[in-house]
Amino acid sequence: MRRLSLTKRKWLLILHLLFSAIMLGVSIVFLILSITAANTNDVNVLKACYSSMHVLAKTSIRASTIGTVITGILLSVLTQWGLFKFYWIIVKEWLTLLSLILGPFAMYSLTLKAVTLTANNGVNVLFDPAFTVNKWQLWCGIILQIISLVSMFVISVFKPLGERKKKEMKIA
Repeated sequence: MRRLSLTKRKWLLILHLLFSAIMLGVSIVFLILSITAANTNDVNVLKACYSSMHVLAKTSIRASTIGTVITGILLSVLTQWGLFKFYWIIVKEWLTLLSLILGPFAMYSLTLKAVTLTANNGVNVLFDPAFTVNKWQLWCGIILQIISLVSMFVISVFKPLGERKKKEMKIA
């Protein structure tokens, strides 16, 4: 397959880094909004936090995840790295799969449930067991998302584990 020129590769890498930074930034915003929601007794603040998170889940998380995955695949396929040539890329692919499940899918459904529960129950939502479970699931998802994204950044810089060994075929 044809390789990208150095200039095109750099532009594709810049796009990949921008989409990745947006993903990480939105995850940090989720963390801040979750901390705010956990420390308030004001139902309006609670509704605002979860509504904001839901809007981000519908927009920024989806767009940045799609952009990151597409540019990441293109970088792997159109450069010397390949999709399965190095262990560090394979680890990033698994972490990307986790981020795909957490970001556009889990965060969307968990924030939608939080918005629905806060809208329907008002002040009583703070004592609703379903809300408590949802809140903790969201917390776990946010923490896992941040850990996976930061891990991908670290792996991209240090490139641990090296290249996979090619298996020799034995002909009988």
